[in-house]
Amino acid sequence: MIAYIKTKFFRQLLLIFIGIPLLIWVRQVLPVRSTFKESLSILTILTFCQMFGMFFWSRLNRSGVKDMKMVQVIKFHKIIGYTCTAVLLLHPVFLVIPKFFESGVSPVDAFVTILTTWNLGIVLGLFAWSLLLIIGITSLIRKKLPMKYTTWRSIHCILAVIFIFVVAWHVIDLGYHSNTAMIMFIKN
Repeated sequence: MIAYIKTKFFRQLLLIFIGIPLLIWVRQVLPVRSTFKESLSILTILTFCQMFGMFFWSRLNRSGVKDMKMVQVIKFHKIIGYTCTAVLLLHPVFLVIPKFFESGVSPVDAFVTILTTWNLGIVLGLFAWSLLLIIGITSLIRKKLPMKYTTWRSIHCILAVIFIFVVAWHVIDLGYHSNTAMIMFIKN
């Protein structure tokens, strides 16, 4: 694993999926928010971008992972996948937690507003969240599912592709940090 982390491929992926989003974030001119809110935003943005990177850190990218054993690729994919899934499943909570420290809308009212506002961005977010929950649970209980590994892997891949499209649309439609540069990065 250490040898893989030292590869040019790994460094390029870090630059693409961490460096570019951070550069876009730094270059934005938005109203000043609390450090706590911005920290949660950065965490969510980087996690979202790492989910795109999951396609590169899988057996779909044979040329990028050719120097590794498939067991190592799967291990790395799982570590990133479980971590990113946990963070993104907490994303709705990240939107509500700052309300505990601000005056105005209560955290419960903010959460109810999120769940009851039916615009396209929120519906896409709820759908993406549900897909991610399914992907995460089926990954955790894969060995207990009544299907072959190859069947599960195909379903996992299809759900992941659908998730990426839906969550990207959600981010573009509703994201606080969705400026032209971020949208171009997501679309490309």
